[in-house]
Amino acid sequence: MGAGAFIEPAVVIGLLFGGTWINRNSSYRMSANRRQHHFSLRKDPEDLPSIPDSPSLLAAQEPRWRKREVKVFGLKRDVTTPNTRVFRGRLLSRLLRKFPFLVEAWYWALIYWVYQLGRAFTAVTLVEGTVDVARTHALQLIHLEKRLHIFWELPIQHFFLRHTLTMTWINRIYSFIHIPGTILFLVWLYYYTTTKNRLLERQSNKEVGAVDGSPAGPLLYEARRRTMATCNLLAFVVFTLWPCMPPRLLSDRSVPGAVGEEARSFGFVDTVHGKGGESSVWTENRFCNQYAAMPSLHFGYSLLIGLTVLSIPLAPHHHHSRTLTLNLASTRCTFRLPSPRRLACVFIGIAYPLLILVAIIATANHFILDAVAGAVVCGLAWNGNAVLLNLLVVEDWFLWALRMHKPEKGVVEWDEGRDERGEMVTGKGVYGYA
Repeated sequence: MGAGAFIEPAVVIGLLFGGTWINRNSSYRMSANRRQHHFSLRKDPEDLPSIPDSPSLLAAQEPRWRKREVKVFGLKRDVTTPNTRVFRGRLLSRLLRKFPFLVEAWYWALIYWVYQLGRAFTAVTLVEGTVDVARTHALQLIHLEKRLHIFWELPIQHFFLRHTLTMTWINRIYSFIHIPGTILFLVWLYYYTTTKNRLLERQSNKEVGAVDGSPAGPLLYEARRRTMATCNLLAFVVFTLWPCMPPRLLSDRSVPGAVGEEARSFGFVDTVHGKGGESSVWTENRFCNQYAAMPSLHFGYSLLIGLTVLSIPLAPHHHHSRTLTLNLASTRCTFRLPSPRRLACVFIGIAYPLLILVAIIATANHFILDAVAGAVVCGLAWNGNAVLLNLLVVEDWFLWALRMHKPEKGVVEWDEGRDERGEMVTGKGVYGYA
C-alpha cells in the first residue's frame, strides 16, 4: 500500500472537513451576546417574542424534558427524554450551529466504524471451519447462477484482462471510489437539500431568500443517511450468518480435495491484490473480513446513490424543458425534452451503479448474486430506514451527558443584526436549524 496508507485516509478527512466548510452557516456568528428570534415552521415569527441567546436565561425558559415517539412493529409509545435545547447557548452547541455538517461527519464516522469494527471482530475470530463454509457457499452461488444462466463473471473478467490499461482503471475504481465517492455524495446531497435552502443566507450573489436547493429539503438527506446505516446493519447480519467467499479467493492452491479442485477450476484472478494490482488501505488489512462478499455494499451503496441522484427533485427554475417538433409522414409530432440538469441526473444515476457493478465483477470481488443481494438490502433499507428514528431517544441522552445541543432541521432561526456584508438580515424561512 505504501503512501496510500496515509493518502487515502487524508483524502477522506479532507472531504469531511471540506464538506464542513462548504456547508457552514455563514449567517450565524458564534458570539452569544446578540438577540435572536426563534420560531417553529408552524407559527408566524411575528407572533413570538424574541429570546435572548443567554445560556442562563434560555435554560430557565426551556423545559427540561421532551417527548419522543417510539414506533416498534406498528406500536407507538411516547418516551420522555432530556430537552437538550437548554444547552444551546454553550460553546459546543454554538460550534455545531455554525458548522452543522460536523454532526453529519460524526454520524458517518459512527456508522462506518461500528460496521468496520463488527467486520473486524468477525475477521479476527474466524476459524478454519468458517473459511470452509464460506467456500462452500461461494460454490453454491456458482451452481445457482449456472441454473439461472447468469454465470457471466468469467467472461466479464476475461474481457477486461485482455485490456491491461482498462483493467488497471477498473481496479482503481473498485479500490478508491467506494468510500470517497460515498462521502462526496453526502456532502453534495447535504449542500443541495439543506445548505442551499437556508432562506436567511445570501448565496452566490443572490439576495437573502433567493435559494437554489432541492424542494425535497433536509428530510431527503436524513432519509438517505439513515438508509446507509440500515444497509450496514442488514449486511452485517447477512454476512455474519451466511459467510461467503469472493470469487478471487477460490483459486487458493493450498485447499485439498475435490472442493479445492472445483474451486480452482474456474480460474478467477485476483486483479486488485495480486501483482500489479491497485489495492486500497480499506480493502487490504488484517481486520478486513475477506468472507463478507454477500451482500455487496459496493453495489448497494452505488445503487442508493444512483437512484437518489436520478430521482432528486430539482429547483423550480431547472424544470424548464425544450420542445422538439418533428414532421413524420405528414404528421407533426411534438416531444418535450427534459432539462439539461435532469438529463445529467439521469445519466449519473444510471452510469454510477453500472460502473461499480462492472468493477466488482471484473475484479472477481463479488458474484452477480452478491450484487442482487446488495440491491435487495438497498431496497429494504430505503423503505424501512425510519426504524432508526427510535434511536433519537438514545441520542438525546448522549447529548445531555455531553451538555450540548444538536442543530435541528425544520426550524428556522435568524439573527437580528447585520450580515457579513454589513447589511440587515431579514426574511422568513422554510428550512434551517435551531
